[in-house]
Amino acid sequence: MDYKPKGVCSRSIHIDMDGDTIKHVEFVGGCSGNTQGVARLVEGMKASDAINRLEGIRCGFKSTSCPDQLAQALKQALQQS
Repeated sequence: MDYKPKGVCSRSIHIDMDGDTIKHVEFVGGCSGNTQGVARLVEGMKASDAINRLEGIRCGFKSTSCPDQLAQALKQALQQS
C-alpha cells in the first residue's frame, strides 16, 4: 500500500504487509537516515506493536513526525485488510 503522509517532509510511505506483519517499509523523502532506520526497525513486527511504539511521536514543533505518520499508515493498512 502507498500512503501520503501529512505534515512531514516525507512525500510517500510504501508498506508491504503479510497479514498483520510488516514485511517492508520505504519512505520517499524525509530525513533519509532516520526514515531508513525506522523502516528497518519495524520490518518483521506486528503492525499493532509498531503502532503502539510510534504513534504520537512529534518532530520538533510539528504535531506529527515520520514515525507517527507510519503509525497512521499502518492503521489504514490494517483497516483495509
